[in-house]
Amino acid sequence: EVQLQASGGGLVQAGGSLRLSCAASGFTFDDYTIGWFRQAPGKEREGVSCIKISDGTTYYANSVKGRFTISSDNAKKTVYLQMSSLNPEDTAGYYCAVDRLTVETMCVLPPTDSLRGQGTQVTVSS
Repeated sequence: EVQLQASGGGLVQAGGSLRLSCAASGFTFDDYTIGWFRQAPGKEREGVSCIKISDGTTYYANSVKGRFTISSDNAKKTVYLQMSSLNPEDTAGYYCAVDRLTVETMCVLPPTDSLRGQGTQVTVSS
């Protein structure tokens, strides 16, 4: 069964850090692009960061560039999102999704039918 399992969210003060994990199973990890997305109440979904597993190509939204780092551990079939210098605007439900796309397409124009895991909430207090 193809699955994505996101974890690592929580409550953190502004300026703090969190690391999200997206554990994949049931498919050939190397063949895909995995992305992190977020959505806050009343706001549009945003592609935060995406990584092409086969070559490590990455994409970051301007809103997180320089603060977030995406990486993958192919042996563990897990993609991480290290989030630093968090601010209240980063508060959202975060989820990971997988598809066979370039990192730009995955993050900027994600298909509605990409496989996605359940979300994990990130709350940043001021």
